[in-house]
Amino acid sequence: MSNSKMRPTVIGVPGQPDELSLSETYSKNVMGPVIFELYDLNVAGASADPAAPAQSQYIVATNESYTTSLKIKFNDTPLTKLLLCLGVKINVTFSFEGIGAGATEKDFTTSITTMSNVYDYVATYTGSPDSDGLTPGFYEITGVVTIGPGAHACAQFLFGAGYISKVLLQVYKA
Repeated sequence: MSNSKMRPTVIGVPGQPDELSLSETYSKNVMGPVIFELYDLNVAGASADPAAPAQSQYIVATNESYTTSLKIKFNDTPLTKLLLCLGVKINVTFSFEGIGAGATEKDFTTSITTMSNVYDYVATYTGSPDSDGLTPGFYEITGVVTIGPGAHACAQFLFGAGYISKVLLQVYKA
């Protein structure tokens, strides 16, 4: 056997895998991370004459308007900046799950488009039980969020999803 065809024997660093210690061309790095947080899920009735002052924002009449909202916060990293700059769509579905025999179940969707150097967003939906088909009863509200796709041709992906749950709302007949 010729020495010209033999590869030299290289001994790796003890305690490290050979693929990392025998080569300087292998590098595994992280370019992020991109993290978003969902918080402050809320519902508030708009009545000037509340049903019960201590709980007025959580008790609404069928003809009273209400606003449901949640906040979304992104971290500040170079990859997050790029993603937000691409005009990614944030879709928020507020799910009203009826509790009890007469309460209905409804979903209401709103969306926001991200902007460059803006890391905090508030998604809101405003309606009234009469116009939204919410019958008298109790409702548990959940916010389901999907991040993506974006307006840019290179951003046609679902980048993330999450949910925040459990705000209660009572609807009574006006």
